[in-house]
Amino acid sequence: MNVSVKPSKLIKGATGDWEVVIGLEVHAQVTSNSKLFSGASTEFGGEPNSHVSLVDAAMPGMLPVINEACIRQAVRTGLGLNAQINLRSVFDRKNYFYPDLPQGYQISQYKSPIVGEGEVVVELADGETVTVGIERLHLEQDAGKSLHDQSPTLSFVDLNRSGVALMEIVSKPDIRSSEQAKAYVTKMRSILRYLGTCDGDMEKGSLRADVNVSVRKPGGPLGTRCEIKNMNSISFIGDAIEYEARRQVHILEDGGVIDQETRLYDPNKGETRSMRSKEEAHDYRYFPDPDLLPLEFDTAYVDALKTHLPELPDEKKARFMRDFSLSAYDAGVLVAERETADYFEAVAKGRDAKLAANWVINELFGRLNKEGKDITSSPVSPDQLGSLVELIADGTISGKIAKDLFEIVWSEGGDPRAIVEQRGMKQ
Repeated sequence: MNVSVKPSKLIKGATGDWEVVIGLEVHAQVTSNSKLFSGASTEFGGEPNSHVSLVDAAMPGMLPVINEACIRQAVRTGLGLNAQINLRSVFDRKNYFYPDLPQGYQISQYKSPIVGEGEVVVELADGETVTVGIERLHLEQDAGKSLHDQSPTLSFVDLNRSGVALMEIVSKPDIRSSEQAKAYVTKMRSILRYLGTCDGDMEKGSLRADVNVSVRKPGGPLGTRCEIKNMNSISFIGDAIEYEARRQVHILEDGGVIDQETRLYDPNKGETRSMRSKEEAHDYRYFPDPDLLPLEFDTAYVDALKTHLPELPDEKKARFMRDFSLSAYDAGVLVAERETADYFEAVAKGRDAKLAANWVINELFGRLNKEGKDITSSPVSPDQLGSLVELIADGTISGKIAKDLFEIVWSEGGDPRAIVEQRGMKQ
């Protein structure tokens, strides 16, 4: 895809403009009760090594058995990304030493992934939209966790996460700025949460991204890329890209060359640093896992999953704009999270939708942000806010009185109509 870049997105260097080229690999932990190849629980936060089956511990003679719930979630995600669903896919062994993966290899997918090419449409703050191509989505097991802070001389290993299903969603190098990258991860997280295939909780590590960054002269050949591993915050992803792109420009303008390597981002210093060289592009010696048959299903299986998909953010946004006459911006804000969209619909149903949107976005969100709450813990219910909107719409109270009324309902609760009667608040 040939993407022409706005001049504002280019990086000013001493020798002219540079263009940053970004591709993302998003690792999303699949929402399921048990792991990808074992019956052990996926629940977060248990005692170390309490959710480990003999399969996860790689005891001799243990065989992996595929968890169909995880397959369904991967297919549903592929459908949500408008992607090609591959009716036949293969699990491979990726031979690579992980201190916290007892098998000594990771079961992943290499040549034949479960989901092929798709795309995501990303809206930016200035109203511009960018279509980012999806290269593939494959399933793999997560590794465990090494703990280095429990003892001065020893590292401890917690295998609770070992074997949990991950979807690795690989984008094409279609992203051209840190803003686009942040918007892409935000949109991806929103789609996964709508589908219920990943909870998107970045603090718990259930959504993380590896960011590939390179720079080039506009329209020139692709430069050498560096990969920044394991980013678990959208704002840090933006900061890391900004730093890394400028670092590469400085090196190239000084006549140096970029080493292909894996880097880590240090948020305290606001910089990336080298972790390991990728010059000898890793030969992981992939081969089909002899313990697992190829995964095959038919179109009827995919169609059945397709008919039960929820309305996704883009469809919901289009419907809000059509049915409620909302602006693209307001509709976009309201559909960003499924719970917010549901809340707004309950307020707007049979009422003045524009007024409802205004109250949800400005008054309610403003107050929730101020108090550090989310929509699910709002003290004002959709019914209460809906009544307040009705009282303004039918002229019973003014917008100014409505703000006082909102304050009373927020702190004390109660039925807005009754409060207006009791306290003589009519205009």
